[in-house]
Amino acid sequence: MNVVDSSGWLEYFGKGLNGEFFAPAIKASTQLVVPTISMYEVYKRIVLQRDEEEALSAISWMAIGLVTDLTQEIALAAADLSVDLKLPMADSIILATARAHTAILWTQDEHFKDLPDVRYVEKK
Repeated sequence: MNVVDSSGWLEYFGKGLNGEFFAPAIKASTQLVVPTISMYEVYKRIVLQRDEEEALSAISWMAIGLVTDLTQEIALAAADLSVDLKLPMADSIILATARAHTAILWTQDEHFKDLPDVRYVEKK
């Protein structure tokens, strides 16, 4: 299973320099887990930078994976990760979601780079 961090989705949709790094995880839709917080972050950023139509198009593409709600178990695991690793809320929820699904986290966020089960690429 794979979880793509919000920054990875934005890189992919924006055809950024690291977009191709995230493509295999995104295109393997049967193995893709999508935290709802990622949908929030991606939608918000695209609405601010482009428009609602493009944001909704991105969300429908994200919904091809297994969309995962924030459960009590994931919320508490995320809180522990946030405290232990000093992660912001959204990042800790995304990491906790990946771990709850025994998934690889694909990211370009540096604070994840040395964690187990993470595929990291340096942001360009």
